[in-house]
Amino acid sequence: MREVFATVARWLDAGVPCALATLVELRDAKTAPIGTTVAVADDGRIVGNIGAGCYEAEIIESAQRTLADGVLRPLDISLDSDDELRGGTGCGATMCLLIWRPGCAFADDARAIVAGDHAVTLNVGTFEYVFPPKDRLILIGATSLAADLAAIGRRMDMRVTVVDPRPAFATPERIADAHAIVREWPDDYLPLALSSDTAIVVLSHDPKFDLPALRCALRSNAPYIGLLGSRRAQASRRKALRAQGFDDAAIARIRGPVGLDIGGVTTAETAISILAEIVAQRSGRDGRPLQAHEGAIH
Repeated sequence: MREVFATVARWLDAGVPCALATLVELRDAKTAPIGTTVAVADDGRIVGNIGAGCYEAEIIESAQRTLADGVLRPLDISLDSDDELRGGTGCGATMCLLIWRPGCAFADDARAIVAGDHAVTLNVGTFEYVFPPKDRLILIGATSLAADLAAIGRRMDMRVTVVDPRPAFATPERIADAHAIVREWPDDYLPLALSSDTAIVVLSHDPKFDLPALRCALRSNAPYIGLLGSRRAQASRRKALRAQGFDDAAIARIRGPVGLDIGGVTTAETAISILAEIVAQRSGRDGRPLQAHEGAIH
């Protein structure tokens, strides 16, 4: 969703005229988050996707008109068609977009949206949308699993930090997709880093890293605390935390063995199971198959 704005910033810096189609409202559908944007350059390049299927061509045509005349255009697209070849949903759904042409000064805002360090307000016509800061994911231990978690977490619009004091392990070459690599001990870094928008996953398999990280996490308001390891290792960590004064209610916040039970074996599959559990926890879902219940799918 945000990465489109990185391209927009580069285009604007280079003086490339472009028009943006921003999703401002959805009725009876959840094809994409509000604020999702498609960008069209005057040389024909297109980046982004709103999930409108074959209706994307209509969006591009409107963007090309705004490129030519600079006029702000609303565009309503009905997804009500029952014709599957037309990409319709047959449910009365409608998506509403604004087609607009950004000025050069928007490049700084676009970069701030991509960075996700703080909230950024987008004002277009009468539409106002606040891009919130990115959710944060802190990984304790610069392991191969951390590399996969960082790669997938980045695609999920999370800001990923890997914490490991060992210089030989905590390198950009090993964890290429992390936004930050912190070569500090967990109990030195975490007290000021954890917050209500931060998930933490402890991957190190070493009590001298695990226990300080878990102590800091349990003293914080982090919404998700995951611990990798066998059931025997889980019991050992919990026993040590009890001996250090943490009660059962506090220790129950630890999700371990971490992840959903999808039968994953590889590090990529394990990463998917962990991130799926984080998403389920964040949205208040239990991780069951969608076909197992009749509620909303989003």
